[in-house]
Amino acid sequence: MKQPELNRRLSSLDAAFLYLEKKECPLHIGSTSVFEGKITRRDLIKQIGERLHLVPRYLQKVVPDPFLIGHPTWETDDDFNIENHIFKVKQKKALSETDVIKLAGETLTTVMDRTKPLWEFYVVENYEGNRSAMIAKIHHCMVDGISGVDLIKILFDITPEIQPPPPKPETVKEEKPNREPLQQLFDSLIGGIQEGINRLTDMQMGLLHLGSTLANPQTVEALPHISGVLPAVLTPAPMLPFNGKCSGERRLAWSEFSFKEARAIRTTLGGSVNDVVLTLLSEAVARYCKFHEFPTKDKIVRFMVPVSLRQKEQQGALGNLISILPVEIPLDINDLPHRFKYVNQKTAVMKSAHLAEGLLTIASLFAILPAPVQSGIGAVADLPFPPFNMVATNVPGPQVPLYLAGRKMLAQYPYVPIGYGLGLGCAILSYNQTLYFGLSSDAQAMGDVEKFKEILDEVFADLKIVVEKLANQTASAVGAE
Repeated sequence: MKQPELNRRLSSLDAAFLYLEKKECPLHIGSTSVFEGKITRRDLIKQIGERLHLVPRYLQKVVPDPFLIGHPTWETDDDFNIENHIFKVKQKKALSETDVIKLAGETLTTVMDRTKPLWEFYVVENYEGNRSAMIAKIHHCMVDGISGVDLIKILFDITPEIQPPPPKPETVKEEKPNREPLQQLFDSLIGGIQEGINRLTDMQMGLLHLGSTLANPQTVEALPHISGVLPAVLTPAPMLPFNGKCSGERRLAWSEFSFKEARAIRTTLGGSVNDVVLTLLSEAVARYCKFHEFPTKDKIVRFMVPVSLRQKEQQGALGNLISILPVEIPLDINDLPHRFKYVNQKTAVMKSAHLAEGLLTIASLFAILPAPVQSGIGAVADLPFPPFNMVATNVPGPQVPLYLAGRKMLAQYPYVPIGYGLGLGCAILSYNQTLYFGLSSDAQAMGDVEKFKEILDEVFADLKIVVEKLANQTASAVGAE
């Protein structure tokens, strides 16, 4: 894979994940991977150490702007030691799945140390069933979900045989320029101005794109439906049982479903796998609310659905290239096929109107603000009401088995950060014909994420039964003709 050119200064979006981070809202993404057989810390240090030159960002740390004029910069960590990033979990016996889920929650609770490159791996060498596990933490300022999958392609192999990595390029060690304070001040000023120009250009291009989209006859026809989306952008979300003050303590739950069965549901009902995901989650929220005797009549759930805007030529580039879609779904739809149809129509309207690009244009207004203002806003940021009820991010992964240090990866449960009143999030990764759901909750805002997982599993089982009946009815009708 050709290495893309890395930016030295963080973009406004990347820096926002630093500015908005606090103990109650640690902003790293992560995953827990399960492997066949035993992977040791030494195995990982060797395998990953030999390939780190392919991802030089992982050798860099975030350095604040010396004059606090521009966003922080990425600088090579001269004291980098891979042993400070890969750790062995101390254990006296084989850990059960319950143990590993609890450990992952505890590991993902703590804010990362910004004095070193912002990634860490924790290895469970003895996991019950002759397996091992790895808990990964990577700060969101470094990657989004899609670029995280790109990283997997570099560190993992597609066969059990460990492939030799490309040789390190011959480099001549260059002395770091000893910039005078005046030169540093100039760099900061130029960096801040350049980022402002970049975001202004993004906004102008977005406005042009939005204008051309609105001029499209198909978009004009959809405007009455698009108008119904605006409240989701401009008003706070209604409070649901898992929305409230967050402590930062993370509790996790995992589910997995057959990708083949999800595709069969999609095919029968006429939509996408993402429609299946949002149908499952919205119905699970409705049933969870009823479990807590929370009224669902005329109530909605608003999902924050990240959308990658990464173009094909940007694959392999780190950092964040995302926008969001605010998807509102009524809680009082009691029929699963009708719920799916509602979700499908809602997301189709948003896609046809290129709403994600339009909302990114609006977000660029904030990004134009000088870095000190953005940092100051992040330092005091708090919300009396959350803008969304729940994060739901669906990332497509490889559909063939992957191997790390010669060991097959059996499962990977993703993790998405939450906070600011969002007490529940769900990250979904498709890997090797399975959909892996990683539920993350804040222990204070939601103390029973395991109950939500139980409900989610029931919803999938119910949806399969309903769809199978519909498919059989359709087949019978065709046979009768």
